[in-house]
This record gives sequence, C-alpha cells and structure tokens, in this order.
Amino acid sequence: MNIPSGKLKAILLYFGNNTDTKYLGKVKLMKLFYFLDFLHVKKYGSPVTYDTYIHLEHGPIPSLIKNLIDTASEDLDNSLLTDTIAFEKPSGINMIRMLPKRSFSESDKKYLSETELEILNLVCAKFGGKNTKYIKDMSHKEAPWSNTQLLQKISYQLAAEDPDCQVEREDIELLEKIY
Repeated sequence: MNIPSGKLKAILLYFGNNTDTKYLGKVKLMKLFYFLDFLHVKKYGSPVTYDTYIHLEHGPIPSLIKNLIDTASEDLDNSLLTDTIAFEKPSGINMIRMLPKRSFSESDKKYLSETELEILNLVCAKFGGKNTKYIKDMSHKEAPWSNTQLLQKISYQLAAEDPDCQVEREDIELLEKIY
C-alpha cells in the first residue's frame, strides 16, 4: 500500500464527519474504503489507497487498513491513528463504533485530489446513513467480490466487469502494474 499516513487520517476523518457514526462500525468502515477505491477505479482508472483487498465472508477488506484499524481499536495508545479516531462499544450493540477525534479540515483536504474528494463525497452520500448490512449486501453485488473466492486477493481489474465502470480493463491493468 502506498497511502501516506496523512492521507489515511484525512479519509478516516472525512468518513467520521460525513456519515452517521451510529452505524460506523469496523465492518462498514472497511466497505466505505472498498467503495472509495473501487468507485475511483471505475471512474478514473486508479484506486485512492492502493491497499490490497481480500475476499472475506462479510465482503472485501483492505488488508493493511484493516490491520491499522484493528490496532487502533484494541491498543489506541500504540496506534498510528491515536490523534485521529477513537472507538467505543455501545451497550447492547454488537459493534465497535469509530468516532472522529476532530473535524475534517482544510489541512486534511490537501492530502486528497479533487477526484478523490468527489468520490469520498459520493460514497458518504450513498452509504453514510445506511447500516452495515446494507453496505455489506451492496459490496456482495459487485463483480470484484462476487468473482473471487474466500481469502482470495481481489484485483482492481475486476472493477471493469461491473456495468458502471467507465474505464477499460487494460487501463486499470496498466496502472496496477505501476504500483
């Protein structure tokens, strides 16, 4: 993964400030990253995070980002994300909710291109108020998840198999080789 920590923190703050945090558990957060990357691939030919996605039971998961989020939720004091996010376990709910520690700012915005901000906004508008089941089910309808098997790496090229892809598979393949 080639995402700088400042960019990752900016994305987390954007998600935390532009979605209903009542539903922002770790599973939904992983799906938000999936849609951010794969919608950007479908429109512009390249992902935002360049993380490696793995096919898991509950949908596609960005592997390094998941590890960073797990560390932050289990041992925030030793996490790269200690200044950015916090986690809480609401009583009576089987989820660990992510909360932003501050607002998304102009200084965070500098880490993101205009196209990345466009897709972040689209993802939050489409999924921000939806629950985990909804976004999980939507990710299962996508070709990258439905055309892979459990624990298999999900290639960004599979985005070209979805009808809403505006980029040729060869162009995605070329960019994937560069990174």
